[in-house]
Amino acid sequence: MAQVYLWLVAGVTLGSMLACSLGEDVLCIHSLDNWTLLDLLRQLERIPPQLCLNDRIDFQFPWQRENFTQMHKTQRTCVRHVMLQQIFKVFITPHSFAAWNHTLLSQLLSCLHHSLEHLQPVEEKNLACPHLGIDVRKYFRRIHTYLEGKKYSSCAWEVVRVEIQVHLVLL
Repeated sequence: MAQVYLWLVAGVTLGSMLACSLGEDVLCIHSLDNWTLLDLLRQLERIPPQLCLNDRIDFQFPWQRENFTQMHKTQRTCVRHVMLQQIFKVFITPHSFAAWNHTLLSQLLSCLHHSLEHLQPVEEKNLACPHLGIDVRKYFRRIHTYLEGKKYSSCAWEVVRVEIQVHLVLL
């Protein structure tokens, strides 16, 4: 598990170095924020994910990796913004504060807020946002429904944490 995480971090770091070297300030900020978000999500782990294998579910993420990477840059930015908003909504709830370490959760929420502030002006100019946002919101509605159905159990939170971590890599 640790080796997989190290490869994941190496990939995100390499991607952020490439984006920064291309002079894309917004991409640089987003890549570095992603690394921080991924690290904070990793630190939130309370129980080993393998103990929750029976609780896994397909939340039907709206895009495959290939489709997402082929999106126009402004569409990806829109999806990123809506995804981060929805992740914020998942973790700002009282149920979330009951499940996770408060310090780490506060750091995660702060990082999400910081990322959202940088993306706000870009989303306002993007006409594709309303359509793409619907798909993201449906995906997160399934996550909220799952958590409610599982009564916010530790394993349900762990499944959601891993799900968000996996798809955050795409952003």
